Amino acid sequence: MAGVLRSERVWVETFTGLRMDQFGRLLKAVRERGGEGCGWGRPWRLPLAERVLLVAVYYRTNLTMRQLAPLFGVSPATVCRVIQRLGPLLALEPARTPADAAERLWIVDGTLVPVRDRTVGASSRNYRFSANVQVIVDAESRLVVATARPVPGNTADARAWRDSGLAQHCEGVTVLGDGAYINTGLIVPHRKRPGRPLLKGEEEDNAQHRKVRARVEHTFSRMKNYKILRDCRQHGNGLHHAVQAVARMHNLTLAA
Repeated sequence: MAGVLRSERVWVETFTGLRMDQFGRLLKAVRERGGEGCGWGRPWRLPLAERVLLVAVYYRTNLTMRQLAPLFGVSPATVCRVIQRLGPLLALEPARTPADAAERLWIVDGTLVPVRDRTVGASSRNYRFSANVQVIVDAESRLVVATARPVPGNTADARAWRDSGLAQHCEGVTVLGDGAYINTGLIVPHRKRPGRPLLKGEEEDNAQHRKVRARVEHTFSRMKNYKILRDCRQHGNGLHHAVQAVARMHNLTLAA
């Protein structure tokens, strides 16, 4: 059975949203992480470039494995094995505290991702069974700095942040959050108190805060062009690997 999609410019740019040079950097990272395999055993039917393309297409389109199989000329079982093997290798690199931390401004927020795995998600305010994923974004570059493991969608953002372990990546960096992150040590908007309106300076601070914090919402919008984050059928660590891979591909699309 011959496949249709190949690791060529027309297919890469059409189905992944990445330019060929960006896809090449993604392929290089996967190869350096051991994507070629251990060198023994039955070889993969597809070369590494087409296996990476398969995973990227899966995250971008959210096609089923039965639909992807004829596009690449392999069986649905092979598609499943490729995604399970390479998905974690596309992950975003661990964040490091930048040398100019005092001059950086990061934004954190949580986004709800609809999931099918009942051990990962919960009935949430979007009226769907979802997981809450905490994401840190650089306010200047709009690059994703780090993402946390998903928690049930009915978890408050403040608790999800405390339990995520992301705070250790933010030492010395100013981090903005919305009103849901009160008492977490982040910079949050001023709150109205009963019978006491906000002062003029506080209203101006909140307006500036909203203007900057909107950048994380724009990032979520771009990340959700990868339809795996609109209805994730993966189980176990599948959503975590998908979010990490999408964050990496999002960063590649912003690269010069």
